[in-house]
Amino acid sequence: MKIYPAIDLIGGQVVRLAKGDYQKKTVYGEDPLTTAQDFQKQGAEYLHVVDLDGAKDPEKRQVDLIGRIVRETGLKVQTGGGIRSLRDAANLLEQGVHRIIIGSMAVKNQSETLEIIKSLGAEHITLGLDIQLIDRKPMVAIHGWQEVSKTSADQLLKVYQAAGVTNILCTDISKDGMLTGPNFSLYRQLQQNWPDLDFIASGGIHSLEDLTHLKQDNTSGVIIGKALYEGRFNLKEALQC
Repeated sequence: MKIYPAIDLIGGQVVRLAKGDYQKKTVYGEDPLTTAQDFQKQGAEYLHVVDLDGAKDPEKRQVDLIGRIVRETGLKVQTGGGIRSLRDAANLLEQGVHRIIIGSMAVKNQSETLEIIKSLGAEHITLGLDIQLIDRKPMVAIHGWQEVSKTSADQLLKVYQAAGVTNILCTDISKDGMLTGPNFSLYRQLQQNWPDLDFIASGGIHSLEDLTHLKQDNTSGVIIGKALYEGRFNLKEALQC
């Protein structure tokens, strides 16, 4: 199971939000590069970076900072946050980013998203599913989780699996930043329904036991954010699970 320590960026700082709420922001560091280098020293191979400024305003995208993190750590970085065009995605790949996360755009503009996949290669794309359960059905939230679309996770997976995308980031937004444990049943359900896809679990990780459980369920990867910053465990311990 791949371990992705997470760095969320606002104004060049390392932050975490609770359930994606910009009003519930905690700053954990002034230098994201130092944070990334610390993860690298602990044995990280992968890194998950979310540009929260770019998600709100494309003019404030922190492309240069993300590129510097890639170059100076050598980590395989997957990043997202308001990708709205082929140019947005290509700019990040030019910085050496490993994979681009496409979320809301994959719901709102499927034709352009499919063009991005065709142009850049499905191997460079991670489909970001931000999930809200409605009557136990996983529906996809958009606009920074402020709106739940009428599109289900299964509907999107059908479209993008056909386009060759295999990497799926799945976040239960009710769990994100809450340290209450992940939604194991959601990931098991998705993996059962879509056995050929690689799901990355996100939201709620709070203990090493969570990681062991996800690994036993054959989850492909996991994002760990607040648990690391709050000292529940360190990355070296997580990598040993």
